[in-house]
Amino acid sequence: MKTPIFILLIFVALSCSNSDDNNPNLPDVAVNKTLYLNNPSNNNLLFAGGYVEINGGIKGIVVYRGNNDTFYAYDLACPHLAVDSCDKMIIEDGIFLVCTCDNTKFALALGGAPQSDTKYAAKAYNVIQEGKKLIITNY
Repeated sequence: MKTPIFILLIFVALSCSNSDDNNPNLPDVAVNKTLYLNNPSNNNLLFAGGYVEINGGIKGIVVYRGNNDTFYAYDLACPHLAVDSCDKMIIEDGIFLVCTCDNTKFALALGGAPQSDTKYAAKAYNVIQEGKKLIITNY
């Protein structure tokens, strides 16, 4: 009985990964940023639908506030294209990330879901809220 459980535990441990999207277009880069909601430069994050852009990630990071205390963070690199083939994505109407090369859209409030036939969603980072502090990481 111990052998099957041990084998199962080994299988589970080996199938864990830091990358959840397996996107060959975007490299995994270390991200560990802290934002303070009481910093005036982050005032847009005090309201649902607000966002700020920060340095980090591959082409920059956008932090978006959904409803109430739900925050999302996405890389601004177009997920369906090679990193060097296009400039960073832009925010359109406060609800979409848009790749400037082909106008592919990704919904900010839907986990970066593509709004077209592209295979990959926007590269998301973890957001942990501790009081007035947001920690953006890919750990």
